Amino acid sequence: MDITTLLNDKGLKPKVKTETLSSWLLDNKITPDNLIAFAETAKDPAKATCIEALEYATKQKPTIVNKKTFQFVSQTLTAKAPRVKWESAKVIGNTAHLFTDKLDDAIKNLLDNSEHIGTVVRWSAAFALGEILKLKTKHNKDLFTAIEAICKREEKNSIKKIYLDAIKKTSK
Repeated sequence: MDITTLLNDKGLKPKVKTETLSSWLLDNKITPDNLIAFAETAKDPAKATCIEALEYATKQKPTIVNKKTFQFVSQTLTAKAPRVKWESAKVIGNTAHLFTDKLDDAIKNLLDNSEHIGTVVRWSAAFALGEILKLKTKHNKDLFTAIEAICKREEKNSIKKIYLDAIKKTSK
């Protein structure tokens, strides 16, 4: 079975499709390059499923992501579909430590998403920005200031807590 056949199978639940793609990635049956090549031309629901599969896989094995894949998810943070945005942010949160020299676009787009109307988009942006802050890169001074400003305006305590935890871990 290939990616197209899997995603078009109406008999499979979305979670099964995501888990299958993730296991294919982890078992080297497909590469992240294959998956993003498919996702680049896919409609938003299929694109989001592909990115979610990357997120599942990178939780277990962040090193499966290469520079091209990281740049792809950094750019898909600007997608219109909220699910594409939040899945991309989670992949970045899982893999930012591997690409500390390629964080500029990701940080810019995550900061934009920190103002999104959708709670899950903001939560995912907080997760990724928090993970980036913990890396203590050259971006920290500006990022620290930006995160403090986000905390002042963020209404959801669950999101604010993610930022505050990252700040606390960075201050140690």
